[in-house]
Amino acid sequence: MEEIKNVNEVENTSPSNFIHDFIDEDLKEGVYNCVQTRFPPEPNGYLHIGHAKAICIDFGTAMKYNGKCNLRLDDTNPTKEDVEYVDAIKEDIEWLGFKWDNVYYASDYFDFIYECALKLIDLGLAYVDELSPDEIREYRGTLTEPGKESPYRNRPIEETKDLFARMTAGEFENGAMVLRAKIDMASSNINMRDPIIYRIMKATHHRTGDKWCVYPMYDFAHPLSDAKEGVTHSLCSLEFENHRPLYDWFLKVLDIPTPPRQIEFARMNVNYTLTSKRKCLKLVTDNLVSGWDDPRMATICGMRRRGYPAEAIREFVNKIGVSKAYSVIDYALLESCVRDYLNTNASRAMAVLRPLKVVIDNYPDGKTDAISVDINPNKPELGKKTVTFSKEIYIEQDDFMLDPPGKYFRLCPAKEVRLKGAYYIKYASHETDENGNITVVHATYDPESFGGETPDGRKIKGTLHWVSADHCKNATIRLYDRLFNVENPSDEEGVASFADNLNPESLITLENCKIEADLADAAAGDTFQFMRQGYFCLDKDSSENNIIFNRTVALKDSFSKKG
Repeated sequence: MEEIKNVNEVENTSPSNFIHDFIDEDLKEGVYNCVQTRFPPEPNGYLHIGHAKAICIDFGTAMKYNGKCNLRLDDTNPTKEDVEYVDAIKEDIEWLGFKWDNVYYASDYFDFIYECALKLIDLGLAYVDELSPDEIREYRGTLTEPGKESPYRNRPIEETKDLFARMTAGEFENGAMVLRAKIDMASSNINMRDPIIYRIMKATHHRTGDKWCVYPMYDFAHPLSDAKEGVTHSLCSLEFENHRPLYDWFLKVLDIPTPPRQIEFARMNVNYTLTSKRKCLKLVTDNLVSGWDDPRMATICGMRRRGYPAEAIREFVNKIGVSKAYSVIDYALLESCVRDYLNTNASRAMAVLRPLKVVIDNYPDGKTDAISVDINPNKPELGKKTVTFSKEIYIEQDDFMLDPPGKYFRLCPAKEVRLKGAYYIKYASHETDENGNITVVHATYDPESFGGETPDGRKIKGTLHWVSADHCKNATIRLYDRLFNVENPSDEEGVASFADNLNPESLITLENCKIEADLADAAAGDTFQFMRQGYFCLDKDSSENNIIFNRTVALKDSFSKKG
């Protein structure tokens, strides 16, 4: 994927972008003299459409102000993280068209973060707590009732330092004790009620190995990592708004010079999808999808495999804009962005998904015609290509009926039809199998109608796509649709509800489809408009002997019409 050069491709430039308003104010007042952002995913799963918004905001903001944006992997929980996810995150960001200035890991700062914890202890602002996890939750109180202090809250500083050192040395088992910040157990903000900042976790880290058996919590590691890197504006989704007082508290009491400013924006919520990593993982582990890159998933790798262009995803993010208001975006808007981009950029081709053979009886044996068609009518500079026409062709089964209803303009005994770029044909007869199913249709053609015009100027309403029986390839075509048939599958908890809410037509696989022969030379990810069918891309698992195309999106939004 080519790196983005123009910031207008990735950001909403309207005055409603409050993030840029805040940054403009900070720069004007001299709070910062440059802009540095970061994209800080946890490497515990694959990125999804919601992350695409954050990526566009983080990188797009840095581009707008000629600043820097780093990729920082938040690897503070070694039990859930994997190098596989790190590599996938990097691939997804680059595919979307962005390039980070530096790659960092929270684990790069483990020594610094640990020193900050020791400083809090020395300041009398942290203590080792031996309450159980259930007791800590109970002592924390509720939204309407204040918490109460732990009996270990006022233990001497030296005792806390000794226990924390022994925690670090591995003397205690997981869950035996934690290090907590000492703030305010009566605060109206539960996040300020003595949050845990370090816990024991005896697990091998994918980068630091077994060096550590205590790991910092996200709320502690995040502001300190931002500060260590020189981040000026820490952009994050709205669920972290209530964490901002804690973010600022750590930076203030630890006397961090020129602390970064946290700014929150509304996360992306798209109907008919799941964007929770935990729930996406359930879909994968319970075999409800084929993997993280299943083309029905809202993961970036899944959308890439389905044929969604990166440019269309960026345009989708641009259209929804940046706000602090909760909203649910209609999946149809994403599909519309994909459709608009592919309509302009995808090459045209003919493919017959449910083939029915047509023999043109009066077309000379051995004769062929070279049909010249536009590669893309929206881009005449691409020129034309040649498709071969012959005596035997395939059309769609739905394009022929013996006894059609009214206003049926396809092939039938009473109507003449136009073959795209070729000739007019009329029904002559048909053949059936032992069950009475039509297997072959015989037709006649008008030799003077080549190219779709006749000397007598008669008008034909029906135009059919086709492929030559002698000049085509067999292919498997997967018709993908939305994975869920309810707007908010996240409302239901548990794997069973996921299965109950699956759209039974989210994947229909068609074998022995007929495609233009030159489509066999396409590369994985190449996208085409199959005339009258929709947009399709070559799947990564396709091979010379097993050509596989995935439907990216239909020509029109038909999902809402299904009920």
